[in-house]
Amino acid sequence: MAKWTLKEIASAVDGKLIGGDDNLKIEGVSFDTRSLQPSDLFIPLTAERNGHDFIKAAIEKGAAASFWSDDTEKAPEGFPIIAVEDTEKAFQNFAQYYLNKVGPKVIGITGSNGKTTTKDMVAAVASARYRTYKTVGNFNNHLGLPFTILNMPEDTEVLVLEMGMSERGEIEVLSQLAHPDIAVITMIGESHIEFLGSRDAISEAKLEIVKGMSNGILIYPGKEPLLQDKIAAGYVDATVGKRLTFGKEEGVDLYPLTVEARLRQTVFTTNADPKQACTLPVPGIYNVQNALAAILVGKEIGISDTEAYVQLENFELTKNRLEWIDGINGSTLLNDAYNASPSSMKAVLRYFQEIDVPKRKVIVLGDVLELGEHSRVMHESLSEAIDPKKADLIVLYGKDMKALYDKLLPQMDDQTLQHFEGNKQPLVDYLTKQIQKDDTVLLKSSLSTGMLEVVTKLRHGDEG
Repeated sequence: MAKWTLKEIASAVDGKLIGGDDNLKIEGVSFDTRSLQPSDLFIPLTAERNGHDFIKAAIEKGAAASFWSDDTEKAPEGFPIIAVEDTEKAFQNFAQYYLNKVGPKVIGITGSNGKTTTKDMVAAVASARYRTYKTVGNFNNHLGLPFTILNMPEDTEVLVLEMGMSERGEIEVLSQLAHPDIAVITMIGESHIEFLGSRDAISEAKLEIVKGMSNGILIYPGKEPLLQDKIAAGYVDATVGKRLTFGKEEGVDLYPLTVEARLRQTVFTTNADPKQACTLPVPGIYNVQNALAAILVGKEIGISDTEAYVQLENFELTKNRLEWIDGINGSTLLNDAYNASPSSMKAVLRYFQEIDVPKRKVIVLGDVLELGEHSRVMHESLSEAIDPKKADLIVLYGKDMKALYDKLLPQMDDQTLQHFEGNKQPLVDYLTKQIQKDDTVLLKSSLSTGMLEVVTKLRHGDEG
C-alpha cells in the first residue's frame, strides 16, 4: 500500500496542514466512511451530500486525517486536517501527483461496450512482464479513477485505467488527469445515447481519451466509420503519434482468421499468427475483438503474441461479466446482468442461441436504460437477434421491455413468452417454477433494473 506523509500530501495539493504531525503516515484514501480503513485520509466530497457531515464517523473508523473545504472552525478539535478550496479537485490533484511520482506506463480504455473485459485482458497481458495494476471493478469515473491511482502500489510499472462517461467532457477530464501513453477505444455503441443524442456524438465523446496524450498510441476498431472519418480529418493528430486498428476482417492491422465459439470458451487465430490459436476462458465471439485490442497493446510494450496468448488463456474476468454459475433446480445460469446496451445485448443473444446445451434455453432480459427517446425503437430492434425457434422460454422484465414483448408476441405464445414489470418477486416466483434440471438460463440487463437480485435468488443454494 502506498504511504505518504501529511506534509507531502499538503504540498501536493497546495493545502494548509492544520494540526497533526508533518510526518504522520497515511496508508490509503477513502471518500466513503463505509469502506474507510484505519490510517486512511478521508476525502469529504460535497457533490450530493456534504461529506464533512460524516467526519465523526470517519474518525471512529480510524481515519488519520481529512481534507477540509468547510469553515476550518467547524473542523474537529485535535484532528489533523488539510485545508483546501475544493476537496474533489484536491483529490484529483493528489492522484496526479502520485501518478507522476510512481511513473508507470498508463493505458487508458474506453468504449460503449467491452471496457471492463478489455481492461482485464490488457492487465493480464501486461502482467506477463510488468508489475501491473488495474481499475478495480468499474471505478471508472472522476472519483473512481483517482481512487484507483492512489491505491496503486508504489512499484507499479503498468497502470490500466478504465474510463467511463455519461456526458460530453467527462472522458477529457480523465485523460487530462491520467495522461495515457496508450489509449484503447473498444467500440462505438448506443450507451448513454439518452444524454448524447446520437452515435456520432458518442464517438466524439470517446475520442476525448486522446486529449491528455502526448505523442501517444491510439488503438481502435478500424472499420468504425464514426471513428474513421474523424481520425482521417485530423481529429487526433495533435496528441497521437501512432494509430493501430483491429476489426473483424481484412483492412485493419489485426483481425481474426478463424473463430470457434464453445460453451465456456472462445478460440481464435489471427492474421498476425495464423498457425497459433488463442483460447479465451470466456464465451462470446465478440470477446475476440477485446482480445485483439489487448494483443495490440501487448505488442507496443514488448510482449509477444505467444506471451499474450498464455496470459489471455488464464485471465480473470471482473465479477458479473458473463459468468457461468450453478442455478436452482440443477440449472446453469449465464449471468451478464451488470450492464447492457442494445449492441451488447444482441451480441450475447446471438452467442447464446448458437451454443449447444444439455436441455432447454431460457432467456431473461431486463430493460436497457439511458436510451431516451430512442428506447422503444431500440428495444424493438432486439428482436433482430432473437430466433424464437432457438429459445424455449423468453422472459422480459421492465416497462421498456414491453416494446420487445409486443414485437415478439405474434411469433410466440404465453407458454414461451412472458413479460413482468414492477415488483421482481412475481418474476422470481415464475422463474423458480419454470426452470428445470439441466436448463441453461441467460440473464442480461442494465444494472439499475435490479436483475442481479434475481440472479441471487436463482443461484444454487438459494432454494427455499
